Formats: sequence, structure tokens, C-alpha cells
Amino acid sequence: MLQFVNTENKSSAVAAPARLDQLWDALRQTHVDPARHLGEALVERGLLDVGQLAELLERQAHMLPHHSLGRMLVEEGMIAQDQLNAVIGDWLGLRYVDLAELTPEPDALQRVPAAFARRERVLPLMVRDGSLVVALDDPWDGGNVQRQLRFLTGLQVRTVVAAPGGMAAALARAYATPPAQPAQQARRSLDDIAAELAQHDVASTEPGVELAGESDSVLVQLVHRLIAQAIEQRASDIHIEAAEAPQPLKVRLRIDGELRDLLELPPRFGYALVSRLKIMADLDIAEHRKPQDGKIDFARFGGPHVELRMVTVPTVHGLEDVVLRLLGGMRPRALDAIDLGDAALRGLRDVIHRPYGLILICGPTGSGKTTTLHSVMRELNDGRRKIWTAEDPVEITQPGLRQVQVNSRIGWTFAAAMRTFLRADPDVIMIGEMRDEETARIAVEAALTGHLVMSTLHTNSAAESITRLLEIGLDPFTFSDSLLAILAQRLVRRLCPHCRQRVPMDDATLQRLAALHGRSGIVEQWRQRYADADGRLWQWRRGACAQCEGSGYHGRLGVHELLLADDALRELLRHRAPMRELVTLGQSRGMATLRQDGLDKVLQGLTDLPEVLAATQP
Repeated sequence: MLQFVNTENKSSAVAAPARLDQLWDALRQTHVDPARHLGEALVERGLLDVGQLAELLERQAHMLPHHSLGRMLVEEGMIAQDQLNAVIGDWLGLRYVDLAELTPEPDALQRVPAAFARRERVLPLMVRDGSLVVALDDPWDGGNVQRQLRFLTGLQVRTVVAAPGGMAAALARAYATPPAQPAQQARRSLDDIAAELAQHDVASTEPGVELAGESDSVLVQLVHRLIAQAIEQRASDIHIEAAEAPQPLKVRLRIDGELRDLLELPPRFGYALVSRLKIMADLDIAEHRKPQDGKIDFARFGGPHVELRMVTVPTVHGLEDVVLRLLGGMRPRALDAIDLGDAALRGLRDVIHRPYGLILICGPTGSGKTTTLHSVMRELNDGRRKIWTAEDPVEITQPGLRQVQVNSRIGWTFAAAMRTFLRADPDVIMIGEMRDEETARIAVEAALTGHLVMSTLHTNSAAESITRLLEIGLDPFTFSDSLLAILAQRLVRRLCPHCRQRVPMDDATLQRLAALHGRSGIVEQWRQRYADADGRLWQWRRGACAQCEGSGYHGRLGVHELLLADDALRELLRHRAPMRELVTLGQSRGMATLRQDGLDKVLQGLTDLPEVLAATQP
């Protein structure tokens, strides 16, 4: 029988420091316990004897699930939790502190966001000699937290162990009100941080060598502020373009589909900036000859819950470019809020509520296909249907959908996901993209066997989607039987509502628009829909204001082309009719082409003619 050791009078640790300066002195004198194992450290302090340790280790070896030695001791009442924490702290070279006795310094608190501290249960205490001292709740989890804090702050990290039960109260006290900020520590602009960084010399210009000097801390601040500013400015992508001296390193943001210059840095910071981003994305910082891709969870580094998809591309002179796509924060929009025209909205709503069939969304990369698919999913996601999605990547999440991230590297492709979904009792299946004949064939078969299937294609128009799928090998008879509708779309920039300018439309401009539209009687229809009380039509031009940063545009909107499948269209499809006949039939059934829908939105003042013409070139 295992006998408990009386621990009431045993000293378990050196007295906890009551002041931060005492703690720092103790940390500088701390040495790692020479004991090879926790059990040995417990025996050395008289909390166990050799026989008890042997018996505990024997029992531990046969336990399922496995229990740690410390957990066994506390659960069986052999030692108290604070005694165990103190021994572990000494054994690992950590100090044991009572957070009720210590007041964290404002400078330390400012370097670690409250959200991160609460999530990881870590309390920053002080900054000394380039090191951040933090208290941890769990000494066993120190390595992971230490890495994150080092990347977040750019400082070396020293850890101490908090007394049991004290962390929650200490966090509440420390972050109850914003800490007083010295003027030099107040939030600075990206230009200010870049100017400070330019005053430093980097520790190394060799790729793959991590920086650890004063410039590294400023670099961490720069990367954090760069991403935060991209989020604030509604950017979809961040482009980092390295260059050889004397050309500067450039950072540009894609906003509303257009690249805009944001920042220039001395070229010597190229390797350092790319290495910092690689560390955040868990990529190989020593590899700079071939491309890499990964993801950054910005929340891990104290930012909002935004995920960034990162791609590195080797360029000339041994340099690398980086492109970061911002994925987080996207929410599905209502179907009637994605700028569909009235007829297209009615037609799409009708087909998505059919019990089975195939619906396709087509357009080039970046045309909003995924947003439209998720708007459809939102309308169908009423709790009565089983909806499976396979995406790459998963950009928008919705409660109620069963969403899957495909990974072609391990054979988990769209086709493999489709086959699995068909065995998982689906009502609706959404496939991110039809990339090959196998995926398209399985989708058609699923649509014919009682499932509503939706997917996207990289084609330019609704009619072209039909000819493309036939070219890759789909059977025209089964495809025609399964097809419900094809929606083509583009994104154009939306006129800024704060500065757009309205001017009367003259007859020459009106006739030009009518010629571009190509449908007889359209001018009269426009007058009925969009004219003012005096029968005048107006054209809208972009202005320039602070709200749109002088561009005249703010946000984007979609232009659409919905081709509905009926018996006549299916007959043309079975006979592999040319694309021109498919378009003519669609227009005779009321289909508005991409350009026609765009012209309607010009007359509504939502965008301007140059945007529509650029997006709808034949």
C-alpha cells in the first residue's frame, strides 16, 4: 500500500518575491535544477521517497489514458497544487510568484493585447534588458506561449509560474482600464514606425537568419501595423515587392480591385520582412529558392480574427515577393443584397429551391463567385437540409453548414469530397470549383440522383460554361438533364455615394448607351425605370473626397448574367449548338447579358460607364 508523505511542514519553494525588482534579481540568479526528472526533484525536496516514486511510476506505466506524475500526486492528495507548481518551477528554472503581491508595469501590459493575455492566461509583468517577463498559469505550456510572445513583441521572453487561482483576478485587475501610455508608446502610424525602422541596421542580410536586435522589435510593430492598416482600409490583398538597391522595397494594397501604393522601405529590409512573415505563417525561413504557401492567424499575434493566406514567390537576384490574401471577417450576405437585378433575383430564387439539379456560378478569379455561393447557402440554410461544402480555401463560414477544406496534396480533392458527401446523406452539395472532368461528372450524377449541387467555373459567360463542360468530356444528354441555371458575374467599382456627381444625360450619350445595350426599345424602358419627374435621365460621374481617399469609388458591386435552363436550351445543349445560339435563345427568354446589367447599374448611379466597359469586354 502506498503511504502518503506528510507535507504540512515541508518547505516547497523559496519565498515568492514581493516586488518586481526582487523578481528580476532572482531571475538573473536562477539555475535549472540538475534533477533529470520531476520525480527526482520531488525526492530531493523530501516530498516523495524512492519507494513511493517507484510505485507511482509502475502504476503510471499501466494507466490508460496516461496521467502525468504531477496530476497523480495532486489527485491522490499526496501534495498540494502550489507545492507541485513550486517544484516544477524550480526544476525548470522558473520562479514561483504570487500575482496578488505584484503590480505589472504599464509598458509590459501595453506590449501584450488583453485578448491574447486572457486567451492564453498569461500576464506580462515587466520589460528589462530587452526581455519581457511574463507569468504563466501552466508551466508545461510555456514553450508555445513563449514563441507567440516573442513573435508578437520582438523581445526575448522570461517566464515565471503564477500561484494557483491567482491568474484570473490578476488579469482582471491589470486590464480593467487601459494602462497609462507614455507619449512615445502611444499608437503610431505606419509611416512613423517605418521611419524608425529605417534608422536601424538589420542584424543580417542573409535569408533565413532571424533578427534579435532593437530593429527586430520595430520590425514586429511594422508588420503588425501593416496588416492592421490593410484590414482598416478594406484591402483584399497585401503585395510585398522586394528589390535590389537602390530600388526600394514596395508594399501595395489591393482595394476595390485596384492596387494602391502604401509604403516604401530601404531594400536591406527585404529578407527581414519576408522572414518575419514566414515565421508567422510557420514556413521555412531558410528556403528562398522555391515558392511556399501557408496561413497566418492574425489573432495569434494580438490582432482581430482575420486569417491571411500567404504565398511567397522567388524573383530575380535571390529575392522573394510575398502576397497575403485577407480571408477573415467575411460573412455571408443576404441573396437580395448582392446586387442581382430583379429578374435575375427571381429566377435564381426559383431554381435554388428546386429539390435537385445543377447550378453553376462562373467568372474569372476575384469576381465574387464564392460570395454569391454563400449567399445562396445562407438562403437554403434553414435547418431542414443537410448541406455539405468542399472549398479551397474556406473563406466564409456559416453555422449549420458542414464545411470541408480540400487538400490535393493528400488526395483529398473536390472529386474525393464529392464521393464522400454522397455517402453522407446530403440534401445540398456545394463544390468550390469544377477543375476537371471527374469532378464535373460526379456533380452531374449527384444532381440527377436527387441532390441540389452548386459549383463554380472559371469561364467568361454563362453560355461559354456550357461549351467548356462539353469540351472536357461531359455527356451532353446527362448534363442537359441535370442543368438548372448558370449565373455569370463580374465585379465593378461602386461610385462613392459621398462625392458622386449627377449631370443630365444628353441625347448623344443616351444613344451611345442604347447601342451598347443592343436591345430595341431599351431607351423607353430606361425612361420608365430611371427618369425623374420631368422625364430626364441622368449620368453619374466619380468625384473625390476623404471617404474614398480621392479615388471616387468605395466598395464593389456585381454585374450578372443568368441563363435559365428550359426545354429549348436543353435541346440545343444535346446537339452541341454553338455559343451564339445559346446566347440568342437566352436573350429571347429575357436574359440580360453582363454588359446590359452593367448599363442598368450605370443609369442607377451605382457605377460608371468606364467600369462596366472594362469588366464586360467581349
